[in-house]
Amino acid sequence: MARDAEEQPPYFNISPEAALSELGAPTATSDFAALADACARGRADLASRGLGEEGRKTLRQFSTWEITRYLIPVAPAHFRRVLKQNPDLPQGRSETESGAKWFTLDEVLRLRAHFAAEGSRAKEYLPWRPKDLPAKIVAVANFKGGVGKTSTCAHLAMSAALDGYRVLVIDLDSQGSMTSIFGGKVADEWGTVFPLIARHYATHLRAENQRRLDRNETPLPLDDTLSEALKVKADSLIQKTHWPNIDLIGAQLNLYWAEFQIPVWRMAARGWKLWDALSDILADDGLLESYDIVFLDTPPALGYLTINGLAASDILLVPVGASFLEFDSTGRFFDMLHATFSSIEEGENLAARALGREELAFEWDAVRAVITRYDAGQQAELAGLMQAYLGRALTPFRQDFTALIGQAGERISGIYEADYRDFNRETYMRGRETFDETYAAFKKLLLGCWRRDELKAEGKLL
Repeated sequence: MARDAEEQPPYFNISPEAALSELGAPTATSDFAALADACARGRADLASRGLGEEGRKTLRQFSTWEITRYLIPVAPAHFRRVLKQNPDLPQGRSETESGAKWFTLDEVLRLRAHFAAEGSRAKEYLPWRPKDLPAKIVAVANFKGGVGKTSTCAHLAMSAALDGYRVLVIDLDSQGSMTSIFGGKVADEWGTVFPLIARHYATHLRAENQRRLDRNETPLPLDDTLSEALKVKADSLIQKTHWPNIDLIGAQLNLYWAEFQIPVWRMAARGWKLWDALSDILADDGLLESYDIVFLDTPPALGYLTINGLAASDILLVPVGASFLEFDSTGRFFDMLHATFSSIEEGENLAARALGREELAFEWDAVRAVITRYDAGQQAELAGLMQAYLGRALTPFRQDFTALIGQAGERISGIYEADYRDFNRETYMRGRETFDETYAAFKKLLLGCWRRDELKAEGKLL
């Protein structure tokens, strides 16, 4: 059911304190075992019940109706009054002399900043982010295809951009679907994250070679690829998109070569912490200060690129359909996460304990599964069982599949890129409402995580 006209979207006025109260404890590697076990028990239960498997893009403009309903919490009459009183602000354009005014997203962001500076302090015109804390890295992952992984990641990025956050999207999937959604062009692997990971390895190798020279040992070779990678900075790979506050590091088929090259490097230099490559580079190149949120779209496999994305992430979102096979696959995914990161921890900590160093322990601010492409008429019972077994680890909101989602997917675009005039308005409102709710659930996680970090930085939380 669509919201009443006067009702504000669910992502406005989310209290960081309330978000923190709902957040729960951080997730450690060992918690994946519990999640995998919950899925295993759920699979057995479901099986016993017989519930088995059956050119450059441009961003459209936004109308006064959309802006005042979804983007800036002001009444339409007040919005028009403010524009009239401030002729230096964007005034929009109309297709007819008395028609509705339309604005670019750049103009909407300018208007949002004006209302934040001049408007009511009781309203949320700008999204909350604590001062002096880094961006949050969000990985969207599952090795089951068709669960809406890329679609969910793209729509969350768009939602956050519409909310006013500065967003970087990194495509780690050599299929490049996310790159296509945002209109990116990548010629070869040197336009992807590959040279950044290579640079991380080359930096390690140079340091290791210096130690070898100090011990009068033969240094390891630094080939042309690694020498070239040392010159590459992340900002040289970042592409502007048709969204003014979404940037992209894209992917293309040659990125898959990294899955073969990374283990070769690891064998040559066993001390290289390959799982830290992406997170270290994002921090070293200043991207965690330049952006508010970094979204990582991972491949549908637990390979080296996915491990990099998961290890770098603060928040892990796992899209899953409300079907037996998808639930089964997601349980195996959690099982593999547990096995993989436990193995890394065990291997590193053998040496750490021997040398008296701090032990490695992976931790995520939050891990949540999200039901996508949901059909309430067919999947309510199964979704309820999944919720019972996964509890807080499964967000209670279920992302519906609507006609608008289907049509947007056919056009390789996002729902927020669709012009509501191409649909019945009720269809449009229902279609975007499910993604607004998905974003609201994510934003609660985001604000809760940031608030916890803020309290820790102030020494108010251990």
